[in-house]
This record gives sequence, C-alpha cells and structure tokens, in this order.
Amino acid sequence: MKRLLDCTASDFRNMNGKQLKQSIKASEGRVIVSEIIGAFAPLYPAVTNAEIAAAFGADLLLLNFFDVFAPHFNGLDMNEPDQIVKRLKELTGRPIGVNLEPVDPNAKQLEGLTSLPKGRLATEESLQEAKQLGFDFVCLTGNPKTGVTNDEIAKAIEKARSVFGDDGLIIAGKMHGAGVANETGGSIVSEEVMERFINAGADVILMPSPGTVPGVTLEKTERLVRFAHEKGALVMLTIGTSQEGADEHTIRQIALTSKMAGADLYHIGDAGYHGIAIPENIMTYSIAIRGKRHTYIRMASSPLR
Repeated sequence: MKRLLDCTASDFRNMNGKQLKQSIKASEGRVIVSEIIGAFAPLYPAVTNAEIAAAFGADLLLLNFFDVFAPHFNGLDMNEPDQIVKRLKELTGRPIGVNLEPVDPNAKQLEGLTSLPKGRLATEESLQEAKQLGFDFVCLTGNPKTGVTNDEIAKAIEKARSVFGDDGLIIAGKMHGAGVANETGGSIVSEEVMERFINAGADVILMPSPGTVPGVTLEKTERLVRFAHEKGALVMLTIGTSQEGADEHTIRQIALTSKMAGADLYHIGDAGYHGIAIPENIMTYSIAIRGKRHTYIRMASSPLR
C-alpha cells in the first residue's frame, strides 16, 4: 500500500476505507485535510474552492454545509446533482468527504443553536445518501451553535459503520464546543470519550490542535493521541476556530505542535475566507509538516495521473 502523500488520482480511485486508513498511517503524519464550503460563492468564480484547496496542497477535501438531499456546489454547473461528488473527484484528483452532524436535541445549550436541514444531520438516511453520492469518507462533527454532543457522535458512528462497512473511512469528534455546555475547552475530549468512539467503529478521532482551543495543550493532546494509537485509531488534529485565517507564523506553530503531538492528519478549516482557508495557509501548513518536495509534487500533480 502506497503512502497517501505519494498517491495519484488513479490510486485514490481504487481505494476503500480500510485501504485509505492504511495509506494515511503509512504517511507518518504528512496528510493535509482542507475543509471547504460549496454553498458559498467560490473565492474566484472561474474555479471551485475545492480546486483551489487541492492546488495549494490538500490531500483530502472535506465538504462542509453540504446537504446530501439537495446536492449543490458553487462553481459547478451540474444538470445531474447526484454526480457532483464524482465531478469534484475528476477535477481535483482527491478523495472527497462530507461533514454530517449528530445533533442532540437534549443538549445543554451554551448559546442559541442553529436548526439544520435533514441533509446535514447524521441520520441513517443521510448516511445512506452520502454513500450513494460517492463520498470516500464521512466526518461526524459539529459546526458552531449546532448542539452536537459526544453522546450523539458515538451513536452516529455505529450508524455510519453499519452503512459504510469497509467502503468508507469514518472520522469523529469535535473541533470546539459546538454550542454545548460542559463540552468546551479542555473538556471537549477525554480518553473515555475516545474509547467509546473507537469501540463504536471510528477509524479516526478528531480533536482540536494544541493552541486552537483554550486548555488544549501540547502535553494533553500528546497523551490523548498516544491513547488513540494504542487502541488502533488514527488522529486528526484540527484548526476549526477561524485560525485558518491567521498569519502564516501562527499556522506553522500549530502545524509543528500538532506534529509533536503525533497527529496522523492535519485539518485546516473553512473560515479563512468565505468557505475556504487562506490558500497560502494551506500551503504553509503543508510545507511545515512535509517540506517543499512533497508539497510541490502534490500541488503540481494532474488528476489525469
């Protein structure tokens, strides 16, 4: 199995979830995940935000605010909405994933919460539709003010594993509190929560990168990453607090502390500009964790390879 950072578009087309996980693991902490929003107008109208993220070094593309029952992606003129994911793969040569949100109606609210359409909720029906649309992986997490809880994430993981089997990679966890009291700062994740997620079938545990959420330190993150690895899971450390719009020095600092903590994947969020990280920050993150050689090859490789 090739390391993911060496894979071509042709390699990605032939991977299932189990193979994708192994390829990420073989890359030894050199995989960039860029979160993007297709519901917003692209940064430049001539191309989609997905293409921009791929061009600046992202290995995996994660769609946010994507309604699986009303597929739409700005910058694509599609007569067949159910072919959007396939078309994005053709244009970028990257595996494509989607955020689905396990909202807890009984969550203790820290702030006023947002109501979501059913196509963004992590239900069995929406998971089935995500698989039908051709997503390579699903991320069970929560946007700000959504009321997603760890309890509901654990339930959603079981549903996702039942739906996807070995055909999809399952990522699960929270980047921030998502509007829920008692699950903020250093209390977002714990060994107990991680074990529940892994036992439910998660391949990758998602948690904040050190320096992105108050109380999430390098020491604490390193301990939790080690725990996840001992249980056979990978870890994705995230920038989900709009710091994807910070200066490049901050991005490098987060990148290096995340690498010291043992991350397998490095996520950069969608709020640098409207629906995408600052593209230069994607490249800066990539160069910090794997150098210019791997970054420039990823940036230059054609989807036709």
